Amino acid sequence: MRRALSLRVRLTLIVLLPLLAIAFATGLWQLDTARRTAADVFDRSLLSAALAVSNDVAISGGDALSPRTEQILSDTSGGRVFYHVYAPDGVIVAGYATPPVGIPRAATVETGPTYFQATYLGREVSGVRLQTQTEIDDFSGVFTTTVWQDTAVRSAFMRDLVLRSLIAICGLIVSVALVVWFGIRLGLRPLIDLQQAIERRSSDELSPIRRPVPEEVTGIVETLNSLFAQVSRSMSAQAEFISNAAHQLRNPIAGVLALAEAVHAAPTQAQARARSADLLGAARDTADLTQRLLMLERAKATSPASQFETVDLAHSLGIWVAPGRRAAGPGVTVDLEVAADVGTLTCDPTMLREAVSNLIDNALTHGGPGLARVCVAAERAGTAVEISISDDGRGIAEPDIPAAVARFSQLSPGAGSGLGLAIADAVAAAHGGAMRVEPLNPGVRVTLSLPLRGGPSAS
Repeated sequence: MRRALSLRVRLTLIVLLPLLAIAFATGLWQLDTARRTAADVFDRSLLSAALAVSNDVAISGGDALSPRTEQILSDTSGGRVFYHVYAPDGVIVAGYATPPVGIPRAATVETGPTYFQATYLGREVSGVRLQTQTEIDDFSGVFTTTVWQDTAVRSAFMRDLVLRSLIAICGLIVSVALVVWFGIRLGLRPLIDLQQAIERRSSDELSPIRRPVPEEVTGIVETLNSLFAQVSRSMSAQAEFISNAAHQLRNPIAGVLALAEAVHAAPTQAQARARSADLLGAARDTADLTQRLLMLERAKATSPASQFETVDLAHSLGIWVAPGRRAAGPGVTVDLEVAADVGTLTCDPTMLREAVSNLIDNALTHGGPGLARVCVAAERAGTAVEISISDDGRGIAEPDIPAAVARFSQLSPGAGSGLGLAIADAVAAAHGGAMRVEPLNPGVRVTLSLPLRGGPSAS
C-alpha cells in the first residue's frame, strides 16, 4: 500500500510553501527597491556634490574648493567623486581635465540636472551635469559643472543593501519555519495521545476512548468507539455461542456415544439392530440441535444487504408451509392465509424459511393434545409485512413469554431444542424488524413484522 506523508509534514508544507512563495516575491520586490534606493541615494549625493562645487567655484573663481566640499568629493556615498567645471567658451575652470567618455551633449541650456552613464579611464561611471548662470572674474555666462563616480561603488552599496534584506528575510523564514514545526508538533500532541490510546486496545480491552480530543477528530473517536462496541458484542456473542454449544451438545453427544457402545456390545444381532434404531434417533436429534445452533448464529450475523433477494411471498410461504403440513399429526391442520396485497418481499429467503419452519414446528411440538389447527398468515400493516403463526393449542402464559424466547428455554421439559423462538427473533432483527408473542385463548400467536422500507420492499 502506498504510504502517504505524515500529517505533521503535510501541515508544515501547507504552511511553509506559501510563505516561501511570499518570501520569494518579497525578495524580488526588495531587490528592485534596493536598486531604486541605491540609485536615488547616489544621484542625490552627486547632485549635492555638483551644487557644492558650483558654489565654491563661483565664490573662489575656480581657485580653490572649501574643506567641506573636499570632504564631500572624497567620500560621497563611500567612494571618491571626480569633477570639472567648464566656462561658457569651453575652457576648463576647475577640476580634472579629462572628462568621461559618453556624456550626452546638451543642445540648449539645461534648467535642471542631467544624470548620465559614461566611461572614465576604462571604468563605468555614473554622473550628473549641472548648468548654472554664474559670473567669475567679471565673466558671466552659463558654467557647466560635471561630477562623476565609479559605478562599482554604487553596485557594492546595492549588493550590501540587498544582502542585508535577504539575510533578514531568510532569518524570518527560518524563525517562522521553526515556530510552525514546533507549533504543529504541539498541536498534534492530542492525536499522538489518541494513537497511544488506540494502541493500548486489544482483544481483551475494547473499552471506549474517554479522553478529551480536538473537535476535528471527535467523529473519528465516536466511530472507533462504535466499532469497539460492535467488536466487543460480536466477541461476547461468539463466546456465548461456544459456551452454549458446548453445554447443549455435551449430553446429546454423550448419549450418542453410549448408544454406540451399546450397539457395539450387543450380544445378538437382533439386539444390535434394536439399539441402532435408538442410536439413529439420538444422532438425528444431535444433528438437528447442531443445525439449529448454526442457524441461530447465522441469523444473528446476517447483514441486511448481504443475502437479500426479492421473493413472491405468497408462493414462497406455500412452499415453506408444506413440510409442516406433512409433519402434522392426525386431526391437526396447517392452513395458509395470505392477503392479496402482500406482493413481493425483499429478504433473506433461507433465513425467513427457517424462521417460519421453526415457528410451525414449535406450534406442532408444544401445542399439546388439544391442538387442532395451526394458521400461517401474511398481510400488509402500514410500512411492514406481518407473517404470523397462530395455533389453538396449549399456548404460553404472559409471564412465561420472556423465558420462551430465551435460548435453550423449554416450557415443556424434554420437547424440542429451545431455539425455535430465539431463531425467529434473530431473523426478524436481522431484517430490521421485530417479533411479537401474543397469548390467545386458547393458543398463542407469534408475529414477524418485517419493514418494507430500507431492505425489504413490496410491489
